[in-house]
Amino acid sequence: MKIAVVGAGYVGLVTGACFAELGNDVVCVDIEEDKIKNLNNNIIPIFEPGLEELLIKNRKKGKISFTTDLKKSIKESDIIFICVGTPPKKNGEADLSYVEDVARTIADVMDSYKIIVEKSTVPVETGDKIAKSIKSYNAHKVDFDVVSNPEFLREGSAVNDFMHPDRIVIGCESERAKDIMKKLYSPLKAPIIFTDIKSAEIIKHASNSFLAAKISFINAIASICEAAGADVEKVAEGMGYDKRIGRSFLDAGIGYGGFCFPKDAEAFIRISEKFGYDFSLLKAVQEINNNQRNHFVSKIEKALWIVKGKTIGILGLAFKPNTDDMRFAPSVDIITELQKEGAKIKAYDPKAMEKSKGILKNIEYCSNTYDAAKDADALVIVTEWDEFKEIDMKRIKSLMKHPLIIDGRNIYRLEDMKNDGFTYISIGRKEVH
Repeated sequence: MKIAVVGAGYVGLVTGACFAELGNDVVCVDIEEDKIKNLNNNIIPIFEPGLEELLIKNRKKGKISFTTDLKKSIKESDIIFICVGTPPKKNGEADLSYVEDVARTIADVMDSYKIIVEKSTVPVETGDKIAKSIKSYNAHKVDFDVVSNPEFLREGSAVNDFMHPDRIVIGCESERAKDIMKKLYSPLKAPIIFTDIKSAEIIKHASNSFLAAKISFINAIASICEAAGADVEKVAEGMGYDKRIGRSFLDAGIGYGGFCFPKDAEAFIRISEKFGYDFSLLKAVQEINNNQRNHFVSKIEKALWIVKGKTIGILGLAFKPNTDDMRFAPSVDIITELQKEGAKIKAYDPKAMEKSKGILKNIEYCSNTYDAAKDADALVIVTEWDEFKEIDMKRIKSLMKHPLIIDGRNIYRLEDMKNDGFTYISIGRKEVH
């Protein structure tokens, strides 16, 4: 099939690359000329495992191309995926202006039947508004269908998530669109849930909000474990064996970050208010998440006694491993608070340091873990990159002023840290001295 993907951001690039891999002819469209120029020179704007290889491979095969020409792309495509940004406004609602702009252009240009797919995360009723907008400006009076097909891509494993999904959700109102979308996704051999458009839109927000709630729940439990002298890791393990609960997203830490969970939870609260429902549960999820970062900073302050003038090594800047995404990253709040108290910050991240430089200032960026640990009064784990789990602890200890590690991701075993002679402070577990 001929597919246009509008928006060459995170979702758009992964969507385009994977559909090309499945044998479709894909064109990715973006208004940023520099981004398109770079993509045509095999320079990928984001880090995502497997994405660069997939894009270069399919570009060589002629299955994917990149352009700024939206009108031409619309005319030459059968299916148009809207993957533009829906950033939060100041009140937490999603800004849908980019979505509307694309819908207006589609209406003005299309001269044959098209399926317009909302792939971006949008509030319920957006599909109706897209359809209304296209109908109002449908210059050639041609048939079209609007489909909601929310993405469930996790940064760090997005390509795998697309190619091996738990489920595919498709909200549509016509058999014609249903048949075409079913054919498009048939190579993946995954369960396809067909719903009305509004239900599909809510599924996305409900899913992300539930996962956010799960994270905040285990972080609340971690606080209780710390007070009671219990081990949150064992509590999570005991809970996780219950098939009704499951072990995933029960890792205590410094809270969720990234662009999706904070944005979608806030948007869902605003959506609920619009329909007259006070989503107090989700508000509590947000509060717990925000407090978790403050709680972690308090741990660092308590361990160092006086933060001013101390050197703190930070391991991990991205909001999660296997990505360079700094949006809503906990590291930003944590480092900013420590700098306010006069701490000197040294930091290392395998992929996110370049993007971090545009956000965090007055930081010494290091070339590796050991440089970050050298002469540090404390080493702080913020992102659970695999390479941090495999470092030489004896070497780390010899480099630091004091053998103090404060771990926001619980990546080390208490017994190992005790045997290695560290003061080790983690989340929801006993301190090791």
